[in-house]
Formats: sequence, C-alpha cells, structure tokens
Amino acid sequence: MSFLEDFVFSFPEKLFSSPTTLLGAFALLLVLYIVSSSFTSQEKRKEPPGPRPLPLLGNLLQLDLKRPHKTLCELSKKYGSVFTVYLGTNKVVVLAGYKTVKEALVSNAEAFGDREVTPIFYDMTQGHGILFANGKSWREMRHFSLSTLRDFGMGKRVAEDKILEECHHLIQVFQEHKGKPFDTARLANYATSNIISSIVYGSRFEYNDPRFQNMVRRVNENIHLCGSVSVQVYNMFPWLASWIKNRKLMLENFEMTVRDIGDLIKHLKESLNPNACRGLVDCFLIQKQKEEDSCVMDTHYNDRNIIFTLANLFAAGTETTATTLRWGLLFMAKYPHIQDQVQEELSRVVGSRQVQIDDRKNLPYVDAVIHEMQRMANIVPTAIPHKTSQDVTFRGYFIKKGTTVYTLLSSVLYDESEWESPHTFNPSHFLDKEGKFIRREAFLPFSAGRRVCLGESLAKMELFLLFASLLQRFRFTPPPGVTVEELGLSPVVGFTLSPAPHKLCAVSRE
Repeated sequence: MSFLEDFVFSFPEKLFSSPTTLLGAFALLLVLYIVSSSFTSQEKRKEPPGPRPLPLLGNLLQLDLKRPHKTLCELSKKYGSVFTVYLGTNKVVVLAGYKTVKEALVSNAEAFGDREVTPIFYDMTQGHGILFANGKSWREMRHFSLSTLRDFGMGKRVAEDKILEECHHLIQVFQEHKGKPFDTARLANYATSNIISSIVYGSRFEYNDPRFQNMVRRVNENIHLCGSVSVQVYNMFPWLASWIKNRKLMLENFEMTVRDIGDLIKHLKESLNPNACRGLVDCFLIQKQKEEDSCVMDTHYNDRNIIFTLANLFAAGTETTATTLRWGLLFMAKYPHIQDQVQEELSRVVGSRQVQIDDRKNLPYVDAVIHEMQRMANIVPTAIPHKTSQDVTFRGYFIKKGTTVYTLLSSVLYDESEWESPHTFNPSHFLDKEGKFIRREAFLPFSAGRRVCLGESLAKMELFLLFASLLQRFRFTPPPGVTVEELGLSPVVGFTLSPAPHKLCAVSRE
C-alpha cells in the first residue's frame, strides 16, 4: 500500500485519536489546499514564456535596439508566437505571425484595442489626438476624423482629383532634374504631405514655402529620432529625461509644429463660412462652436484635440506613404526587369493619357507590384504598440490588463507559412496563374482591428496614382557609375524603416 493510500484509509482514525493529531491533520489539509489552489491558479494564469530578464535591465542585452524587430522575430522562433520580453522593467508581450496577430487584433479586438502611450509621445500629446490616445476622447476624434475624411472624398473621386493635381506638380519637379541623379525623399514627402493638407486645410502648399518645408522636415526628423536608441532607452527609464538630447530635440520640433498648426487654424477661423467647409479644420471648428453654443460639458472638440489630431494626420499622412513610394522607386531601379513589365502594362492599357483610379482593375501587374513593395518595405515592423484593455487569456496564456503588446507586423509580412518567397521581391505573391490580381489575407501593412490605419483607403489611392503616374513618364535608374547590384536595400534606423539616403535618375520616357 502506498503512502497516499495509507494516509487516505487511516486518516479518519488518526484524525480523531487526539487533539494534537487533529490539529496536525487540519494543518496538513490547509497546506494541501493552499498548494492545490496555487497550482490551479498557476495553470489558469499561465503567462507567455520568454528569455529570463536581468534586474532593472530586463532583456536589453539580448535585443538589438537599432533593429528590435529582427531580434524579436528570432526570439519568436524559440519561444513561440506569444512570448514575453522585458524592456528594462517594462513587461511586453509580443505577438508574432499572421494567424496570431489577426486573432488578437480582429477576434479579440476589444481586449487588444487600447494604445500604449510611451513617455515620449505622452510628453508631446498628453493623451490628446488620435494616434496616442485612449478612451472617449480617442473614440470621438477617430470617428470625427474618419467620417470627415470620407466626406471630403477619402477613397472617392474628390480625393482622386487632389492626388492627380499633386501628381502633376511632382512630375514637373522630377522633370526639372533632366535625368540627372537626385534624392527622391524631400519631393516624395512634399507630395504626400500636400495631399493630406489639401483635405485637412482645404488647400495645398507650394514646394518652396518655408513654413511647409520646415513642417515636413520636423515631422521626418521626429519619426527618425523616436526610433533612436536613446529615445527607446528614455521610454524604458523616463527618469533619464534630462540626459536624453534627442528627447529635447523632438519636443522642440513638436512645439514649433504646434505653433505652425495653430497659426493655420487661426487664419482658417478668420475666414470660416459654416455653409462652405473647405476641409477637416472647418468641420472641427463648426462642431466646436455648436457644442459651445449648446453648453456641452466635457466636450472633446477643444483646442488641444484639434491641434494634436492635425499633427497626427500630418505626420501619418506624410511620412509613411512617402517612404513606401521611395521604396517602390528604389525597387524599380534595383529590379529593371520588373520595371519593364510595369511600364509595358501601363503603355498597353493606359497609353499616354493620365492614369486614373478606375484603371487599377485593368492593371493587375502594377497593382501586384505596389502591394509587393508595401510588403517588402515593411515600414512599421512592430506597429505602434498596443495595450490590453482587460485581463485576457489568449492562446492559453494569461495577459494582464494594462500590458504592453507588440504586434510584430514584420513577422506577418514575412511569414514563411503565408508567403512563397517571403524575403524576395516577388509580385507573383499577388497574382494567380492567369495573371489576375489576388488579395492575400496576410497582407497587413496597415495593421488590423480597432487601431487599423484610418487613412488606409487614401494611402492606397495615393500609392497607386503616384507610382503609376511616375512610372508612366520616367524610367528610374541608378546614378551613372552605380550598378543595380550596388543599390543598397538596407533601411536606416527610425520609428519607420526608410531607405538609406540614395540618388536615382528619373529619365523621361517621352
């Protein structure tokens, strides 16, 4: 008979043999209950695995802060699609792979729908605006921005006209270089910034406007700086604030941008006509006045929200689309045989007339190339961090409310179980055997769920019209003396992955 059997069968007799044994048995039962409860609790609250963290530093010594997404992808191979890392003392749950990310953001949209507002972004926006906000203010500002952008043609003919107008200006300045090498970064940023500006303010800027140039420059600089190692360290250890020069520079840039936006709003307010909205700003000012007249308490239509919402839209609408376009032109120069097929299809289907959004359905190869350049560019590899809004058990793991969550978009766009050749520029990923365009579920460059990019439809329209219009008129080649093999595809460090500084030649096809 085993010890356990002996204890069970003899327990009643021993239990009542004396007060001492009665007390001892009670104590033993209590211990067994606590141990059993502990194991049950641990089973129910099994947390995601991960590398052992060091005190204070966490897993910093195991991460490459210049390219954290690469380290995280490697760790996912060891610890699975749901794992934990510590950035300093901050616990972060990382989600990797298409199926895991989609299940979290779509099937568990509420639980994973909050935004983690890191110290650097809280310093700038104080929880206002769209990108780095939560709660009622975020919901109201997102709903207002999305509905207003749609009213002003996002994804419709009105927006198409604005984009085509900007295509005309961009083509002109490309032509001025007369086929000589130039850096496409500044001009691409001006074009995409003007598109969102025309929708938001009701008018575009001239490329030589000093205020406009400085606003675009500061946005790009801040996006680069917030991905720097020093700012990442500040986000982990905010008490280092006074030591971080890049933080100070980011705040100065943002303050100047806020002043510029304030001046633009002031001029629009002075000429406001409630019966003729010129853009999103007018709509906001009219709604703000309505709520003030109605004495609405705790209104979200206040000065801070309009300024930070505009700053968010200006930044998001400028840098990401411009960076993707720059990658696309670089890919064309790098892979001339693909550029040949793009231009053959454009010549055959569109000819010399202006390309239009309706042409997209008849340009499957061009569409496939644009999707593939978005996939390969992988410009926001870890997405903007999320935060759990409630306790959640996900894929067998317990994740506590308020936990920072990284949805590793890099692991989605390069998922080896979803893409035939994930690390190769291959437009066939989006074409069937007959050469028709096909959609892929694992194509999530704009993320998914509650925090999906609100400008997704506008960005898609921009990329198609800008890319097709430029390829229709120019042949993109490396500078003289530089071979296609020497064109580098390594990105520079930043919050987004942008091409390293380079020059291309835009040779007229006419």
